[in-house]
Order: sequence, then C-alpha cells, then structure tokens
Amino acid sequence: MTPASEITLERALDALHGTATEIFTGALEACNIASAFDRRIRFEGATMHRLLPDGSGPSEIDLAAYKRIFVIALGKAAAPMLEILLDRMKRRKGLRGICCTNQPPTKRNWRFRYFEGGHPLPNEESFSGARAALALLKKAKRDTLIFFLISGGGSAIFDLPLDPQITLEETVAFHQLLLASGAPINEINTLRKHFSAVKGGRLAMAAPEAAKVSFLLPDVPLRSLDALSSGPTSPDHSTVDDARELIARYALAEKFPPSIRAFFERNDLPESPGNKSWLPQFFPRQAKNAPPQTRRITAAASMSSEEPAFRDSVFEILLSTHDLVENARALAQKAGYFAVVDNSCDDWDYADAARYLLERFHALRAKQARLCLISVGEVTVTLNRTPGAGGRNQQFALACALELKNHPGERLTVLSAGSDGIDGNTQTAGAIADPTTAARARAFGFDPQESLSAFNACPLFTAIGDAVVTGPTGHNLRDLRLLIAEKEQLPVCTMGS
Repeated sequence: MTPASEITLERALDALHGTATEIFTGALEACNIASAFDRRIRFEGATMHRLLPDGSGPSEIDLAAYKRIFVIALGKAAAPMLEILLDRMKRRKGLRGICCTNQPPTKRNWRFRYFEGGHPLPNEESFSGARAALALLKKAKRDTLIFFLISGGGSAIFDLPLDPQITLEETVAFHQLLLASGAPINEINTLRKHFSAVKGGRLAMAAPEAAKVSFLLPDVPLRSLDALSSGPTSPDHSTVDDARELIARYALAEKFPPSIRAFFERNDLPESPGNKSWLPQFFPRQAKNAPPQTRRITAAASMSSEEPAFRDSVFEILLSTHDLVENARALAQKAGYFAVVDNSCDDWDYADAARYLLERFHALRAKQARLCLISVGEVTVTLNRTPGAGGRNQQFALACALELKNHPGERLTVLSAGSDGIDGNTQTAGAIADPTTAARARAFGFDPQESLSAFNACPLFTAIGDAVVTGPTGHNLRDLRLLIAEKEQLPVCTMGS
C-alpha cells in the first residue's frame, strides 16, 4: 500500500474501533437496572405489584402482612440492585439485610451489613457475608418476607463450604481448579452447588417458613438459570452423581486439596435441595429471541412436601443477555449495518468459537457492504500453565487477531468484552482486534502467538492501545462480541454521523 492508502486504512480502522466501542457501551447503558426493575415491579403504599410480562395482569404482595422484611443482596450488581429496591420500597419497619459484593457502595444503609467478597476467587469476606446471611435467615419465621437480589459473580463473592473443616485456602484452590478446567459455567456451578452451604438452594432452605422473592440479574444462559451464582435460592436438579461424573470427566480429583477430594468421596455426601426424581428444569428452554419470562414456583409444580422452603417462591428476571444483544442489534442497525445475531458458540472453547464466528463473519460480509455480527455468551479457556494477565475476552480477541492478519488492507474489527467491565484477572473489560493488531504488537516487542499460549494477552492489548476499559459497570450480563466489516470503497461512517 502507498503511504496515503495506509493512512486511509488506519483512519478507517480507528473509526471502526470507535464504532465497536460505542455499540458495546451503548448496549450496556440501555440495560438500565432501574428501568428494568420498574417494568416488573411497582410499590404502592404497603403493596408490591408484580407486572407480569405475559399480559395476565399484576399479582400483589401485601408487605403489611409481614412483621419483618429481610434483604439478601449478593453478586457484582448487589449494591445497585439494593439501592433501587430501597428507593422504591418505602417501608423500613422490621427491615434488615446483608449486601455482599465485590464493589461495595460508598453510601450505606445502617440497617444492612456490607461485605466485600472476592472475585473471581473467594476471600474471607465471602465467607463472612455467607455466615452473616445464614445467621440472619435463621431468624426468619412465617411472619417474614425475604427479598433475594442475585446477580452474577456470587459463586465466588458469596461462599462457604458445606464442610466447616475446609479452609479458605482450600476453597480458593477449589475455585481455581474449576476455572482452569475449561468446563462450561453450568458444569462448574454444579460442583459449586454440591460443595457450598449457601448454593444449590441451601440459602432458601435456611429460612424454610418465610415467603421469598428472588430478583435475578443472570450472567448464565436462561436455559440454565439455576446456575446463576450457583442457584442459592432455586431448587437444584443436579445430583451428587452428576458432580462426581464431572470430577472424573475433567480429572479433578487428583488435583483437589486432600480435604476436598475426601469431601466429594464421602458416602454420606448430601444431595442439594430438590426432588431429583421428577423436578422439572428450573426455567424451560425459551424460543429464539423470546423475552425473558417470569416464573412462579408453586408447591404443586416444583417441590415435594418434605421441602417446603421453595413453596410459593417468586422469581423475577430483571435483565438478561436477551436485552444486551437486542440493544446491540438496534445500535448496529441505527449505524447502518446489516446486523446478524449468532449465539450458537456459547460455552465453547475460545479458539473454536473464534474459528466458527470468523468463518461465519467472512461468509456474511462477502454479501454485505456493511456488516455487524453479534454474539453474546461466554467462551471457555482451559489453563495448562500458570496464566499471565488476561481473560477469556482478550484471549478470544487475540485468537481473532492472528486470523485477521491474513486479510491485510481490509476494514475488519472484532471486539470482545465482558459486560461487568472485568475480564479474567485484569481490570479491563476485553479488547479490540483488526488486521493490523499482530504487526503492531510485534512493533512493540510482543510475540502474539506466545502471548496467546501464555494466556497473557492483556499487556499486548494495553501496549497497542486496544484494551477495552470501562471500569466496573454494575452489570453482569455475560460477554458481548462484535465482528464488524465495511467494504473498502465505501466511506467510513461512525454512529455519530
């Protein structure tokens, strides 16, 4: 290319980077927790109205019928969810609660105890928050209404081993091994459910007589909603045998600390709460592009008589990946792109997902002058060595960069970022790649293939200025991937033009 054409391409790619970033951040901003809450719930005096999405009309919960109201908020979005609930719900008599998050608020309500749990690995505050929640729930009787505010990340932020002899250090090792296994999130959380005293429905079981309402902000597939924070309030349909099969499949037993290996080998290892013989899946698989549904778990439909803790429990999905992808689609279309959604590689290995999406991308862009391929969900990374600084999104983006270098001079961009603003063990949300990424990285002294093999993509993307940095977003709606293409002969158009 001539110097002039190189400058033109550089400007075009810079514009595409900006467009991808604007679609990502704009889609997140449109996923407003407060607005989503108000679409589902309305408080009028002492009455809470549930605005059901199927058009069947609101159902009501009379707060005045309860002597006490407890709130347990856990996960990455626990603080904003709690703030919104307290702003809408004016009742304060008998109100107490726990908030366990990795980003505690600066403004705190004296009726609540706050804990700064660890993520992606638990810490001492994760244990303390779980203990405090269990202690509070023991006080709940028939005259108590409990609100559970559950968002992604709670599996680490809020945890306590079922076996009290297992230490924090051993629990951290357990989580590290699961994260490095390459298993999809629903399988990882099956093991967490059977390990933990506050997961797999056990948090709800701590207050069997109380009425319960769970507000959910899921970072898991809707077909596996009981994997959200490892399902602390939902009946669990996985079994001890399922957990042991996963341990064998991923060869984890020999890697576990001795105490955890012995725990899973116990003959008397208890099942997580749930009638395993006939319990239906917590949330049914939804039709493609269907909006999230509210479901009420009733005694007749869900639990046997010996487990009353789940009777008449109410579960409300506030936001989901459906909202994230539809907002991204709308923004891409507004910017003049032909938008295509493909979520079929959810929970795939990052390299397989990169190959699949790039093949789909190249096939589609051959027929479209301006294309945006959108994909939500998470990819997996199997660690076979101590990782550097990075995460699944940066790993995916770097794998794409190594393929895009085979398309020099073309206007192509890939963005992959986490909706929570944090990717792996870094403070970046993800990264952006294009056909020049590999060459620019080498100019800065990086070997892209070595960075990929070492799971050390963050320093590379930071050095070349292509890390996506948002800071904590208060969301956790899984990851968003954008693959954007424009024909060279067309003028570059940004979203603001």
